[in-house]
Amino acid sequence: MVKTPEFLKAFAEKYPGVYGLLQDVAFSLAVVAVIAAALYLYAGMWPPMVSVNGISMYPNMENGDLVFIQGLGRGDVQTFENSTSTGYIMYNNYGDVIVYEPYGDTSRPYVIHRAMKWVNKGDVMYTDSMGVEHIAQESGFMTLGDNNGGIYDQMAPTICYDQPVQKKWILGIARFKLPYLGYLRSLI
Repeated sequence: MVKTPEFLKAFAEKYPGVYGLLQDVAFSLAVVAVIAAALYLYAGMWPPMVSVNGISMYPNMENGDLVFIQGLGRGDVQTFENSTSTGYIMYNNYGDVIVYEPYGDTSRPYVIHRAMKWVNKGDVMYTDSMGVEHIAQESGFMTLGDNNGGIYDQMAPTICYDQPVQKKWILGIARFKLPYLGYLRSLI
């Protein structure tokens, strides 16, 4: 059994209200530290969660959802293309939803979209309306928001134009969500 130092006993007797508050704060910080450690162990990365900002994944993810993610070290990305044959479904559709930084640029907001297919360097990513084939300059994932009308991120000038999502740009794979808690995270 650990013996309480005399100065703490004296402080507790002289300032019982302050001592009780300090005990509560210390306990709360310990609980937060344990939860943070558990989340890190689960995710294998930090931060282990992101907020959904926008409607590009509607109705499977909504603005304000808090999404818990796992790093790529915890599992491989299952694409829509491969999942149609295996039956793997996540968020009501085939394939995983990934969180990535467009072009690997940490100053840009994260994108949370579905991994549709893998393309190797030199593969045709897509053919545009003029019949021009767009060739992958690097290997990576073609991605698409569930509510984006079939327009890949690689076709959108504001997201990741003509660049497949490279593995090094990916923060993680979305595993589960909590509705509305993303608003709180965004405020903090």
